[in-house]
Amino acid sequence: MSLSGRKVVVTGAASGIGQATAMRLVDEGASVIAVDVRPTGLTREHRADLSDPEQIDRVVAELPDGIHGLCNVAGMPPSAPPWAVLAVNAKGLQRLTELLVPKLADGASIVNVASSAGMGWPNSVDLLEEFDEIPFQRSALEEFATRHALQEGGRSYSFSKEFVVTWTMRKRWKWRERGIRMNAVSPGPVETPILPDFLATLERASRVMEIMDRPARPEDIAPVIAFLLTDEAAWFRGCNLAIDGGLTSHLLMEAHGLD
Repeated sequence: MSLSGRKVVVTGAASGIGQATAMRLVDEGASVIAVDVRPTGLTREHRADLSDPEQIDRVVAELPDGIHGLCNVAGMPPSAPPWAVLAVNAKGLQRLTELLVPKLADGASIVNVASSAGMGWPNSVDLLEEFDEIPFQRSALEEFATRHALQEGGRSYSFSKEFVVTWTMRKRWKWRERGIRMNAVSPGPVETPILPDFLATLERASRVMEIMDRPARPEDIAPVIAFLLTDEAAWFRGCNLAIDGGLTSHLLMEAHGLD
């Protein structure tokens, strides 16, 4: 597996999964272009707050043509204000991707980082359709979050990841004529500095940790993201890969009485 000579944009490259992904891609020979609100230490980086549409527009204008991969890793934790979670994790990811597509090379790969917290999306279809129509504005996102009580139990986070999972699937063939594919990965709990934040905020988090033998490490996730950027993964389209040590399988079997 080699990504030698390929230009790949990685958001959230300053820490956690984004940082591990950027380092893995560098090891694979890729030329990584980092996008983060904080310094990343990488040679090529662009600073931007992905909750701000104007900053997203600016950074897309600054990026070069002929990009071979986009890794949407940047995200806000469930303890952040609900509007900001929806902005960065959902609307910002969507806007950055759609604006960047004209600068992608034919055959490029897009990888979105979702979460096992998004596996309940089939129960949120009506809400997801409503969210599609919400403009990318703080006031609109605040009103949406308040009206649907998304501040409770970290619901803004799980909903934002439900959006990422379903948006990835819905756009499975959006750019097929150019050979551009998009997939998602859904980690379970990951050992990063903000893991305690997730455990304190998300509903059922403590039970999830009882089920798991250990949290994932960023280095468990990065190789899968890197693989999805390669030609060997060209037949993955609109997929959501659960990288969670068996958590999703366990919860599904338990829910349907098959365990």
